[in-house]
Amino acid sequence: MIDKRKTLVILSPGFPQNEADTSCLPAQQSFVKSLKNNFPSLKIIVLSFQYHLPGTIYTWYDIEVIPVGGRDKTKLQSVWAWSFAWKKLKQLNRNNDIIGLFSFWCTECALLGKYFAGRNGLRHFIWILGKDAQKNNQYVRWLRPEAQDLVAISDFLAKEFHRNHLVKPQHIIPNGIDTAQYAAVPEERDIEILGAGSLIDLKQYEVFIEVVSELRKKLPLINTMICGEGPEKNNLQSLISKLQLEKNILLEGKKDRPELLWLMQRSRIFLNTSLHEGCSSLCLEALYAGASVISFFKPMAAWIKHWHIVNNKEEMVERILEILNDPDIDYRPVLPYSVSDSARAVMKLFDYDEKVV
Repeated sequence: MIDKRKTLVILSPGFPQNEADTSCLPAQQSFVKSLKNNFPSLKIIVLSFQYHLPGTIYTWYDIEVIPVGGRDKTKLQSVWAWSFAWKKLKQLNRNNDIIGLFSFWCTECALLGKYFAGRNGLRHFIWILGKDAQKNNQYVRWLRPEAQDLVAISDFLAKEFHRNHLVKPQHIIPNGIDTAQYAAVPEERDIEILGAGSLIDLKQYEVFIEVVSELRKKLPLINTMICGEGPEKNNLQSLISKLQLEKNILLEGKKDRPELLWLMQRSRIFLNTSLHEGCSSLCLEALYAGASVISFFKPMAAWIKHWHIVNNKEEMVERILEILNDPDIDYRPVLPYSVSDSARAVMKLFDYDEKVV
């Protein structure tokens, strides 16, 4: 029997295994939940390519999630996983009124989505979310995407994609913030500087540590924290010990979403030392938590209040000192982009005009 509800199929590399799994793709979680909240008559189905066992369909906030099971596969098993995904899409297309496909990242999900949409006369858009804009993304040569099919989360990523692949995404839709996730504002901001994210080379947390080392010369009791897990953890801990910063920097490990947002609300500065970011959800979340953000990258052409852009480590130290020594600093939340606006902008691409709630 055909389900007559309008249906959007989302193709994602992964997806949370249950509603308690708040740390898996948190920005994408918020976006999908916002689609559900703003368009209650829309049926949403998620195909998750790389996590969980194939065929173990489950429900997440009343949204059907179909795992493909393509993670850590041999080439033969990957072919099987793609074949499984294609068959599932055919089945979904037969049994639902699909308005289109929406792919997270310009990678394997987008490749399958493009060819399936083309074969079946469906709309397909690709959300460029970060590293997929880089030159080493080999999927782009097979995709050969058109500008009108590409959605970037920031002006920076649109320019980066164009520079590397000679196609400029026509649409800019940032990853917005879900303000309902925040707790009441704490009475005290007892963390001077917070960092968060995967502990990998790209994030340059050694710069974070070196910055704190410089700051300690003027602020010996400075209290900072880094939340996250990754292959660089032992190296970072060794550097902290070498610089004798054990009382100034805590490596706190991975945090679930509510706890991380609470730490942001207790922080005066959120420091992002990454080499490359599209439009960091963590930075946007920190802004709404009331913290000032400092980074090496400028995601949007437009100015964003309380987001400070610096060119090097020395400027980073100088700006941090200015903020920490300012008794009149403003800690009110800043909301550059809401997740509801992002959800509505995406559905506008599909000409879906259900009245929002």
